[in-house]
Amino acid sequence: MAINVVVNGAAGRMGREVVKAIAQTDDILLIGASDQVNIGEDAGHLAGIGPLGIEIQGSLREVLTGSGAEVMVDFTEPASVMQNVHTAIRAGVGAVIGTTGLTQADLEDIERAASTENVGVLVAPNFAIGAVLMMHFAKEAARWFPHVEIIELHHERKKDAPSGTALKTAEIIGRSWAGRGAEETENTIEEWESLPGARGGQLEGIHIHSVRLPGFVAHQEVIFGLPGQTLTLRHDSTDRESFMPGVLMGIRRIKDITGLVYGLDKLLF
Repeated sequence: MAINVVVNGAAGRMGREVVKAIAQTDDILLIGASDQVNIGEDAGHLAGIGPLGIEIQGSLREVLTGSGAEVMVDFTEPASVMQNVHTAIRAGVGAVIGTTGLTQADLEDIERAASTENVGVLVAPNFAIGAVLMMHFAKEAARWFPHVEIIELHHERKKDAPSGTALKTAEIIGRSWAGRGAEETENTIEEWESLPGARGGQLEGIHIHSVRLPGFVAHQEVIFGLPGQTLTLRHDSTDRESFMPGVLMGIRRIKDITGLVYGLDKLLF
């Protein structure tokens, strides 16, 4: 039996890809679409696959209420994602969230609400299988390399920086470093910046650099260094289609989840 799905942010670039991917599956059915723009237009037409008979609506709550929706997929904006998640949870609908910019406090809030309502929520900084593997390999490399920097590159319209993938990568590396002596993981050289911010931001003692330019989709390098050698892990998403297998996996698995799952890796490993 097909899984009934509502796509929130269906008029956006990622939302359109999700609509297209769902339309090409037999076990997932698009039953609703919502956004704050292109209201009244056919979601399939916007996705470039022809009309599906699903019009974009302006109210997520109205789309979810009484529609028989089982899963909401959200690719919107950091400013609205928390309200969207709570709307889905209150409706008893599982949620697959690709919107980045959530804080630790936000994640804890989602965990409490989802657990109380016995609903599953998957929040993934990156749905590309290759990107998840990159983070997994970075965890292994961090056991042997105490020095690392992260460079993430995205299209010019991405609003949050650094990316959720970069933040999660730094967290994973930091956990791998846990228990090491501080002298093994910290830069003991006193640095100064003639241009503030030139060394990027820091998380877990790791410098993270963000690039925003036309021509990019989503890319990340994790560069490890030791005397006389470097190791570079790089993943490139050259098309938003790369995220769709992970999104579909999340839709299919969300009904087996209660509470919050953070990261697609939890479904892979």
